[in-house]
Amino acid sequence: MPLFTRKSPKQGTMADGAPQLGARMNSGSSQGNQMSNINNNNVTDKSKPPLVFHCQLAHGSPTGLIHDFSSVRELYQKIAECFDISEKDILFCTLNSHKVDMARLLGGQIGLDDFIFAHRKGRPKEIEIVKSQDALGLTITDNGAGYAFIKRIKEDSIIDRIEHICVGDHIEKLNGQNMVGKRHFEVARMLKDIPTGETFTLRLVEPVRSGFQGIGPRSGSRASGSGMPGGRNYGSGKETLRFKANGNAQIEPQFDEATVAGIEAINNLLESFMGINDTELASQIWDLGDQKSNSMDFAEAIDNSDLESFGFTDDFIIELWGAITDARRKSTITPK
Repeated sequence: MPLFTRKSPKQGTMADGAPQLGARMNSGSSQGNQMSNINNNNVTDKSKPPLVFHCQLAHGSPTGLIHDFSSVRELYQKIAECFDISEKDILFCTLNSHKVDMARLLGGQIGLDDFIFAHRKGRPKEIEIVKSQDALGLTITDNGAGYAFIKRIKEDSIIDRIEHICVGDHIEKLNGQNMVGKRHFEVARMLKDIPTGETFTLRLVEPVRSGFQGIGPRSGSRASGSGMPGGRNYGSGKETLRFKANGNAQIEPQFDEATVAGIEAINNLLESFMGINDTELASQIWDLGDQKSNSMDFAEAIDNSDLESFGFTDDFIIELWGAITDARRKSTITPK
């Protein structure tokens, strides 16, 4: 018997009602002080100063000041306005490093002291691949604004043996079918459904790479993040701006050890079962399991959320619940 009864899919909504307040380049302290003090009510109270984040284009640019956004999609809009580029030109953002370092990928939250680097579309490339094994060796994520891209490549896999495919490449088309606008799990499912032995074509778009930009290894090891503009120690804050599933953004303390361990375990399950990596999704699943005392309540919470569209099986939900309870248990027995 299933854990819960499936309900009809809910229509997702996107809160795009934030005022269009373009940030300006930080070309001097006097200009920086002239920024608008109008705040998005979803982010902070009107009595407080606006949250302002420093941003550069990863391949090189002046520093811009970004503010007044409450979702990843709105953040991309503000970055595009600031640097006078198209929003569709931004593939993804990294925090505190200009490198294509997936360990520093911007997900569902930003530290209040984080420095944002936006990676733009670069050269497109089409690659013909023979699916000689069941697994391609790809882990896919997306930027929260319609672009799925490669986050990890398994060593000695089919994809690893193709030199021209790299971490950070956006999957634009599969066999001529447009992948723009599809979520990571949809792209991963389509790749998984390709029969073994069949030849298929990927059209990829790599991020712009400057001549001095060091690219992190495929394993996604953490870059040092040194040499930040102005000598400031970015990324060391105790609070983060976290994007919520309902379209709001909220300042929260950093996660405790149990939460970090639980989210990491959930993300590992997403990668193993679905071929995707999504810290924001893992955080949302953790939140749904918070304060739940059994798997039935957890399953019902998922069924009543927008995660129902993922079609998680009962067995997978049990695995997720196990990851949550394991993280809780370890936190209670860890010496203080």
